[in-house]
Amino acid sequence: MTQLQKINLQVSGMSCASCAGRVEKVLAAVPGVKQASVNLAAESALVEYEGENGPQLLSGALEKAGYPAVESELTLDVEGMSCASCVSRVEKALSAVPGVKSATVNLASETASVHFLEGVTAPQMLTEATAKFGYPSKVKAAELSEAKDRKAEEFIELRQRAIISAALTLPVFIMEMGGHIVPSFHMWLHGLIGMQTSWIIQFVLTTLVLLWPGRMFLTKGFPGLFRGAPDMNALVALGASAAWIYSVVATFLPGVLPEGTRNVYFEAAAMIVTLILIGRMLEARAKGQAGAAIRKLIGLRAKTARVVRDGKDVEVPIDDIVPGDHVRVRPGEKIAVDGAVVEGTSFVDESMITGEPVPVEKEEGAPVTGGTVNGNGTFVFEAKKVGSDTLLAQIIRMVSEAQGAKLPIQGLVDRITAWFVPAVIAVAIVTILVWLTFGPNLSYALVAGVAVLIIACPCAMGLATPTSIMVGSGRAAELGVLFRKGDALQSLQECRVVAFDKTGTLTAGQPELTGLALAEGWSEADALRLVAALEALSEHPVAAAIVRAATSRGLEPAKTTSFNAVTGMGVKGTVDGRAVIVGADRFFAKENIDLADLAARGAEFAADGATPLYAAVDGVAVAAIGVSDPIKPSAKQAVQALQSAGIETAMITGDNARTADAIARQLGIAHVVAEVLPGGKVDALNALRNTHGKLAFVGDGINDAPALAHADVGIAVGSGTDVAIESADVVLVSGDIGKIATAFDISRRTMANIRQNLFWAFGYNVLLIPLAAGALYPLNGTMLSPAIAAGAMALSSVFVLTNALRLRLVGRRAGAEKQA
Repeated sequence: MTQLQKINLQVSGMSCASCAGRVEKVLAAVPGVKQASVNLAAESALVEYEGENGPQLLSGALEKAGYPAVESELTLDVEGMSCASCVSRVEKALSAVPGVKSATVNLASETASVHFLEGVTAPQMLTEATAKFGYPSKVKAAELSEAKDRKAEEFIELRQRAIISAALTLPVFIMEMGGHIVPSFHMWLHGLIGMQTSWIIQFVLTTLVLLWPGRMFLTKGFPGLFRGAPDMNALVALGASAAWIYSVVATFLPGVLPEGTRNVYFEAAAMIVTLILIGRMLEARAKGQAGAAIRKLIGLRAKTARVVRDGKDVEVPIDDIVPGDHVRVRPGEKIAVDGAVVEGTSFVDESMITGEPVPVEKEEGAPVTGGTVNGNGTFVFEAKKVGSDTLLAQIIRMVSEAQGAKLPIQGLVDRITAWFVPAVIAVAIVTILVWLTFGPNLSYALVAGVAVLIIACPCAMGLATPTSIMVGSGRAAELGVLFRKGDALQSLQECRVVAFDKTGTLTAGQPELTGLALAEGWSEADALRLVAALEALSEHPVAAAIVRAATSRGLEPAKTTSFNAVTGMGVKGTVDGRAVIVGADRFFAKENIDLADLAARGAEFAADGATPLYAAVDGVAVAAIGVSDPIKPSAKQAVQALQSAGIETAMITGDNARTADAIARQLGIAHVVAEVLPGGKVDALNALRNTHGKLAFVGDGINDAPALAHADVGIAVGSGTDVAIESADVVLVSGDIGKIATAFDISRRTMANIRQNLFWAFGYNVLLIPLAAGALYPLNGTMLSPAIAAGAMALSSVFVLTNALRLRLVGRRAGAEKQA
């Protein structure tokens, strides 16, 4: 079976929700595509597909539909080429990379020019492809700078168009509307140049507006209309063209029009284009701000690093760093990749992954993360993870996928917008027919019909949800919360109960030996020596605490000849020729070993919040062991914050019941399920769901993976295992359990923001389309000018985007207070 692959295509030409729906339908129809989700705000499409030629097929389908995928080009310096065969092999290697459209190799300059799909092909994929064929390559030094900001470029282009359009429109507006503002101006102008000359000048200027800055609406709108797939551009093109054509007829062929209907609307056609260009310009800027989180994360990446090779520091591009390299970091520099310190000490600003401004001390053995910033010290670290394996690369990928996700609430919007533009065109036609039948004259019918076409705004509906998702998930990432799956943004705020794992989640996961009770005839050294020898082969945190205690007492390790771990119970084996068992009381019950008086001592340990374990040698219980795991400083705050928000809390753990109860009492958690195996955690979640409704589970270990996957929303702490994180919907990057309140806050605020946007988008169209059609005319004779309609339409999208951008302020006040 072919493996399912996922790519994020950048799509051009989308201007409204109808476009997004059409692109989604086109992509879904491509053979092999399992799922396609289009994000209008990000102008991207997240596609899951099977097959080898997916990117090429998707790109071809988009091109045919009139929404081509965005392409980029870069140049590689290629080493080792010596003949035409080398050129052929390099071109073949590059062409085989997913998303590459074409590759041209120049033997003389030893370069390769590659044309590829943006968002699908990464430069690292190209360099790896040539290296596999024996031709090492790297991106030309001049192209190592940050990728161009497409939204910034689009804003600049639209600003130029808007300025030109405004300059041409202003004289038209003054000539036609000046008389309505200052009546004497009308008489003066007509006396100076005459009405016909004034109209001819307006004709020339308006025609320039439509064919120069406004050409984009005509070249995109009419082809879409002729294909039977009208969009926002089609509405603008129809409205502006209708006003222009009517005015041209009135100017040059007045006899064609009925008596009393000879009026010109050049100013309406020009103003429509100008105001919508201004709206698109503001929209491009706002969209760029909405995607600021991803650009900020990408900007955290270092471009080069100093690698220690043959005793010398050599500056190399970060793509050339391989695991095992020793990298030197000087004061103020960015750390290039993930690794561990091998020499020196310093303080590192890790706020990009923790959201906390306080620098973290790094000494030998301490982990460092690519993208974080070194303080005043100098140190050398060994590279562990590079390229797409680094934490920063994973964060960027997670945020990008979350921003491209489609929430369940979007379903209703999609169904409406699929028919919105055709419905608006139909309403405009009906409006014109009604006015022709019952209205004063043809001019009124034209004004009403054009106003309906122009004021309708599918853009606002299309942007309402994805923009909020982009900004909300991006801001969450800045605060140390990753929504791996976009729909978790909606699901999390619907959860009525949060269940926590204990060890490593509510507690530090670094337990220490705090109690040891011995059976008669056994010394601490003898018992601990045997127990520690067996636990040394276990990876459990409790086992590590026992081994540390034995090591600190200077006990010689015993020889273990057999070892067996029993999941959820404990361990057993042969140590110095003796049968040793260490584990929970249920393990001893299963083995039919009587704990005698040690059971009471273990109960005392549990009452104090320690985990009680027992040890037996040759079938006889010899010790009760108490191991305490300190509660995380932020755990109580997190539980209180959830309870204050009306959310129930629970603890589900495999630990001893008395220990769990003691921890729960300290934290204020009323519902506790203890002594359960991984499968039991799933059963406990089902029971909670039946009584409370939707729930979230917070965990960190491999044994939490089933529960994380089974919960409505799985939340993994970043200090946990990769398995747990892959099973989760939300990741608390720094391992700070206090961030769970931030996750809920972001979820709640994002959904509230989406509802506000949708209320505005739908309410705007429901109220203003009838107004544009002339609903007020029978009451007070008011008709809505097409120019005013164009301004209202432009501002509606800007309103939605601006409202979504308010999510960037979440947490800033609290952060400022904390820093102070």
